[in-house]
Amino acid sequence: MISLRQENKALRELLAIRDEQLSQMQQQMTELLKQVQALQARLSKDSHNSHLPPSSDRFQRQPKSLRKKSEKKAGGQPGHDGNTLSLSKHPDQTIRYQVQQCEHCRYDLRRMACVQEERRQVIDLPPKRLVVIEHQTEQKCCPRCQRITATTFPEDVRAPVQYGPALGAVAVYLVQQQLLPYERACETLQDLMGPAMTVGTLKALVDRCAANLQPIEVQIKDHLRQAKVMHQDETGLYVMGKRHWMHVAATAALTHYAVHPKRGAEAVDAIGILNGFRGVSVHDGWATYWKYACEHALCNVHHLRELTFVFEEQHQAWAGEMKRLLLAMNEAVKEAQQHGLRQLHPSELADWKARYHAVLQAGEQANPLDPPPKEEAIKRGRRKQSTARNLLDRLSKHQDAVLLFLENFAVPFDNSRAERDIRMVKVQQKVSGCFRSSLGAEAFCRIRGYISTLHKQGAHVLTALELAGHPVSPAF
Repeated sequence: MISLRQENKALRELLAIRDEQLSQMQQQMTELLKQVQALQARLSKDSHNSHLPPSSDRFQRQPKSLRKKSEKKAGGQPGHDGNTLSLSKHPDQTIRYQVQQCEHCRYDLRRMACVQEERRQVIDLPPKRLVVIEHQTEQKCCPRCQRITATTFPEDVRAPVQYGPALGAVAVYLVQQQLLPYERACETLQDLMGPAMTVGTLKALVDRCAANLQPIEVQIKDHLRQAKVMHQDETGLYVMGKRHWMHVAATAALTHYAVHPKRGAEAVDAIGILNGFRGVSVHDGWATYWKYACEHALCNVHHLRELTFVFEEQHQAWAGEMKRLLLAMNEAVKEAQQHGLRQLHPSELADWKARYHAVLQAGEQANPLDPPPKEEAIKRGRRKQSTARNLLDRLSKHQDAVLLFLENFAVPFDNSRAERDIRMVKVQQKVSGCFRSSLGAEAFCRIRGYISTLHKQGAHVLTALELAGHPVSPAF
């Protein structure tokens, strides 16, 4: 009897050990399943359903644009002016081909009047693309007092041989606007125009241009602080092999770039544009922007991509409904603007918001909050949630910023303006790699912001760069 009790006790202990092992295995399987789901979610994200750029897409796939297909035919639309070359009224050179004799009977026609003429023009580069301007001064002796009087060179003529402002503007343009590396820019100048230019000389031209544009940068920042709507974005770049951040602030007429080792409030405060700004800041929801006391609007294209991921990869119907709703709101605003309206009717606005809240409620039901963790499992920091839950929280907490474009037609649906302005910075990094110095990165930001502002205002870039390279600072 005693042996049976002992054997029973041993079996119960074995069962308890097995149950504990099964429990541990179950926990491990749960953790592994979560890791697999997280990895699958990461692999499923690309440029069409997340904030990732197209260059990061890992697999070839048919791109899916968020834009609806237009009913317009391909090519130029009716009423489009076109860009056909027109004849110049004052050609630089005219070559006339005169009729010498009749091609039928060989009669001499040189003295006969022309009955009809036809003109054709060829636009080309002159054979000599450089103009060498020599400056000469004089010294004369006065016969009365026997003193020497001499003329002086202009202020910008300082060396025995130097590059002129137009050539310097082209050199700076190749580096800052066309994003050529310094050596390739020097090679291009020599191949196209003739003179040899060293990398050191080109860098000196860029540094002088950047120094002269410092007052212009101050004016651009002042105008941005007074704007009603301002777009902001940031992207990573490398300076001397270390990760820095490029910050952009832009409107339809202005662009400002700044580089800083930090991405957050320290960088934004150092730039000094958002401090004191009281307009609408359009951004992608980066936490730092919410710290500033201005009105905020979120980029809904980012939301469309995230909703696409939740709908296609996680098969949640509410995400597809929200995506269609946001696009319909955008179309309603465009239609109202086409009819000359400045705002939606209050009843229509209330209807859109009611539909928005209904879809949010459907999303809440599909993604209920997790139960609070046990006291021993509480960790510091924000609780980890699913992608869908985080998106729902943002759409709910910041719904005023999400739907501000419905109430204020001056606020756009997305943050494309800032993204377009910052896109070429990534191209520069791909072409030339990192910046060799912080001064070089700051010069690039200042000159690039100046050029972008000129383009937006329809100014001639090379002429403006000529003034920027002059010892006297240009006017804005």
